[in-house]
Amino acid sequence: MLPVNRNRAQPRASRSWFSGMDYTDSRQKPHFLGKVLMVFLLTAICIIVLKQSPGYNGPSPFSRHEPGVTHVLVTGGAGYIGSHATLRLLKDNYRVTIVDNLSRGNLGAVKVLQEQFPQPGRLQFIYADLGDGKAVNQIFSENAFDAVMHFAAVAYVGESTLDPLRYYHNITSNTLVVLEAMAAHGVKTLIYSSTCATYGQPEKMPITEDTPQVPINPYGKAKKMAEDIILDFSKNNNMAVMILRYFNVIGSDPEGRLGEAPRPELREHGRISGACFDAALGIIPGLKVKGTDYNTEDGTCIRDYIDVTDLVDAHVKALDKARPKKVGIYNVGTGKGRSVREFVEACKKATGMDIKVDYLSRRPGDYAEVYSNPSKINRELNWSAKYTDLEKSLRVAWRWQMSHRNGYGSHLAMDS
Repeated sequence: MLPVNRNRAQPRASRSWFSGMDYTDSRQKPHFLGKVLMVFLLTAICIIVLKQSPGYNGPSPFSRHEPGVTHVLVTGGAGYIGSHATLRLLKDNYRVTIVDNLSRGNLGAVKVLQEQFPQPGRLQFIYADLGDGKAVNQIFSENAFDAVMHFAAVAYVGESTLDPLRYYHNITSNTLVVLEAMAAHGVKTLIYSSTCATYGQPEKMPITEDTPQVPINPYGKAKKMAEDIILDFSKNNNMAVMILRYFNVIGSDPEGRLGEAPRPELREHGRISGACFDAALGIIPGLKVKGTDYNTEDGTCIRDYIDVTDLVDAHVKALDKARPKKVGIYNVGTGKGRSVREFVEACKKATGMDIKVDYLSRRPGDYAEVYSNPSKINRELNWSAKYTDLEKSLRVAWRWQMSHRNGYGSHLAMDS
């Protein structure tokens, strides 16, 4: 009996297996077809979305070199000077990438620039810190830069004496990171935004490019170190290098699109124009003039005040004239010194306000008299300052301040 039972069990199992398959197939075929149809529809939707995305038709315009288009990396392009330089570059049909960590810059300035030039491939903003070598290298690997205009830097003399290590890191070390990335990715043109602070307190005036560089504060020392690194690096390759040493910057965009909006906590260290405007607006009780016993005609410091519009014009002319294996070093100033007292009087007239002035002791690291001889840049780059009326430059900047009481945080309509 046992053999018979085993023989009967086998066919039953066999029939059960086959009938099970037949039953499953008949029930699952419609379900399986539905899944295929769903996958097909999802794939079609994805293709449509991809076709509508900016990168579908090819790589980003920022990632490729394009004949007739110069792509400039502007470090610190969200800052006061950097944003004005970006505006000028965009007006001149350059392609611009701003890299800024916003520690001193304003995202509002970037938004203004984006609104002015919304066309694809004109302007992009990348939030990054130049002290992060990996991030900087990635930025260079993903973008086809033709030139670098290097503005990014902390830039207050008084602050540099209080926190020198920050200045050496931010200016000298970060410049080295930028140069390493340029070398790794074959970017051969550098316009370096330097400062007259590298000269220190010269024995003779006016300052020429041959005046000995003996900086007396960490800001000037850090900038000179960065210059030295750039010059040493340029000796063994075919880089095009332009170093611009500029003086005290004032003013703002004549059309009122951009201005200077330092962070409130930095007002103590900021430019004299910012302090004058803050006093005129009542943000601070009065203006503090530090140092009245210098060996000058009225006892206050003498400086060469350069309008920001003229300054960025010099940078763009330097970019245009930059050539491989050539190094150009230029002073960017008006060639005329004006005392702090003169500046304050011009500010009072420009604002129409009777600004209270407190005269205090000297600021550490300051020097008595600094103004430029701009004959070299005039001769070689055909550049000269055009906005030399101190009161007019301050009046333009004041207009922006009055219509932007909270910096880029607000905009108030105002008749010019």
